[in-house]
Amino acid sequence: MKMIVIIQARMGSTRLPGKVLMPLGDSCILNYVVQRCSKINRVDHIIVATSNLQQDDPLAAWCKEHRVTCYRGSETDVLARYYECAREYEPDYVIRVTSDCPFVDYNLANESVQLMLQQPADIIVNKQQEKLTRGLAIELFTFATLQWMYEYTTAERHREHVTYYAYEHSERFKYSMLDLPSKLLHPELRLTVDTPEDYEVCRLLASEFKESLELPAQDIIDYLLTRPDIYSINAHIQQKPVV
Repeated sequence: MKMIVIIQARMGSTRLPGKVLMPLGDSCILNYVVQRCSKINRVDHIIVATSNLQQDDPLAAWCKEHRVTCYRGSETDVLARYYECAREYEPDYVIRVTSDCPFVDYNLANESVQLMLQQPADIIVNKQQEKLTRGLAIELFTFATLQWMYEYTTAERHREHVTYYAYEHSERFKYSMLDLPSKLLHPELRLTVDTPEDYEVCRLLASEFKESLELPAQDIIDYLLTRPDIYSINAHIQQKPVV
């Protein structure tokens, strides 16, 4: 069994340009994501997948400096970028991670991996996804599922959002449902970085915990729940809808 992690990253965020290389703790947001992904079991390769635009050259340079594998492809056809990147490694499974989630939950990822081994499926679906604290989730699916979507989907939203087709057309795929731990179900909290307010919350958390690169997400949530002065900073932020 071969499993890879692909972290999609770009510098061109509309609300917070260059966010993935912004400082966090003693490093930067992207380093947090890479290091936390390295704690996912059974992973053979971690790849940062960015665009081939000049504006993303700093991402490629960061990867080279830190000896992180980097793949460059289409900016807008993210599904193609994922598929073409994954194809080079001939994996059985692909884990999708976004680079703006510095506290991605490696324990939750490990539960997804274990479920996939116990109940093989095309894709692992979080049962209470809408209640999950934003910024913790990964997506796990087979390479065959990725290849099918790459070859047969054409709608713009399906090419931009890698797995969106699989959720819109559940009849085409076999799901295994992951029952999420109740302690992670805090939809009022945001641990993703889309805006300056989001960044401030994550910056404060990284400053509070010197070991935050490896700290379990549950510990971060437990602390954040005691600090309404921090989590209220970005409580008003609305996630952009898929169009």
